[in-house]
Amino acid sequence: MATNKELLAKGIKYLAGALPLLFIGPSLIYNAFMNQENIWHYLVLAIGIIACIASMFLMFLGLKTIMKSLFND
Repeated sequence: MATNKELLAKGIKYLAGALPLLFIGPSLIYNAFMNQENIWHYLVLAIGIIACIASMFLMFLGLKTIMKSLFND
């Protein structure tokens, strides 16, 4: 049972892309709720939510790709 190294590297790249979004998303959401009197509140909140959803999607895709590289025949 050999590991597909190209597929493993692709999965790690997905996880590396999700890592900054894991920190950016919640901090944007926090910033949006702290500045509710600002007119850009809803835009910053939407961008934070999109960043959180994107990070979850990239983590799922990265883990799925890594599992495929390790356990695929």
